[in-house]
Amino acid sequence: MEQNNIYTEQRSLQQDTDQEIDLVEIIRKLWKNRKFILRVTLGFMVLGVLVALLSSEEYTAGSTMVPQTSEKSMGGGLSGLAAMAGINLGDVGGGEALSPKMYSKILESIPFQKELMQTPIKFEEYEQPVTLFDYFTNEDYKKFTLGGAIKKYTIGLPGVIIKAIRGEKKDEIYKPEAIGALQTLTIKEKKCVESLKRLVTLNLNEKDGYVELTAVMPEPLAAAQLAERVQTLLQRYITEFKIEKVQSNLDFVQERFDEVKHDFEQIQQERAVFKDANKNIYSARAQTQEEQLDTRYNLALSVYSELAKQVEQAKIQVKETTPILTIIDPVTIPLERSKPKRALILVLFTFLGGFAGIGLVLILPSLANILDNEKLRKLVTE
Repeated sequence: MEQNNIYTEQRSLQQDTDQEIDLVEIIRKLWKNRKFILRVTLGFMVLGVLVALLSSEEYTAGSTMVPQTSEKSMGGGLSGLAAMAGINLGDVGGGEALSPKMYSKILESIPFQKELMQTPIKFEEYEQPVTLFDYFTNEDYKKFTLGGAIKKYTIGLPGVIIKAIRGEKKDEIYKPEAIGALQTLTIKEKKCVESLKRLVTLNLNEKDGYVELTAVMPEPLAAAQLAERVQTLLQRYITEFKIEKVQSNLDFVQERFDEVKHDFEQIQQERAVFKDANKNIYSARAQTQEEQLDTRYNLALSVYSELAKQVEQAKIQVKETTPILTIIDPVTIPLERSKPKRALILVLFTFLGGFAGIGLVLILPSLANILDNEKLRKLVTE
């Protein structure tokens, strides 16, 4: 047992010694090849500078909103005021509130995107505002960037080749009578929608209950204008979705009220003319006609009064149902670009170059032996 313990301790000491020797050997090899590591690092630094300088500038604008919706039942104060006017509101909460989780779906919907792409945006280099549709689809507004060109003919080269083989697709526009109420997109519209979905984002913080809207554009003023437009459109679409049912009820009651009001005013005028013309006449026939006019008048007045109450009830219902997006942090014009972060890019490429140089020093000798390549052996000093 004692001999086994001694053997185990000696073996452990030998392993520790071997590990120290290996670590010292690695450090020695790295120090010998420090110039090679430095050259690789400098090469990556130069590449980082090029990436930082050639990357397109982006500015981000946005706002923070809190959805405010009414409860299913009416508020006590408003119900009390309505009861004083003789209006029985009942259950007019307008149904369940539209979940904020659906806001992003509304933003991505085709009707929303088609309306958004027609928004005119003022850019610094153009005298007149340019619609988002023209900006993203018209070749006249495309800026040439060296970084974009390199990306197009390197990473995007397969797509360029496929597009050249297939040819340019025709931007088909369907006739309205052919599609009816169906939504459709042309090829240019689809391209614009894809760009807008990439540049406009909506994030919901379920824990704290607020919504963050961000819009990215190559100019600060354009980014702020896009964010403001999306915010306005989103609130309108949310309102329309939420009050669609109660608004249709209000429109119907209002239309019926206008008809009854017209009939009531006619009967009222006819009754007044008859009474003025028969002040001193006491014939049975005149009294019968007067009674008939009074009956028609009272009936019309009853219907008119009831519909007037229903109109007010429907208006209150619309007001109660209308959701509100409370703006906590409004849209402001950004002062600094969000991308590219040139200092961060340079630091990342420097560290990447250092790790790449160390990795090459350790890997190249083994790779040279496997490939039996004399040039690879000469790159690293053993």
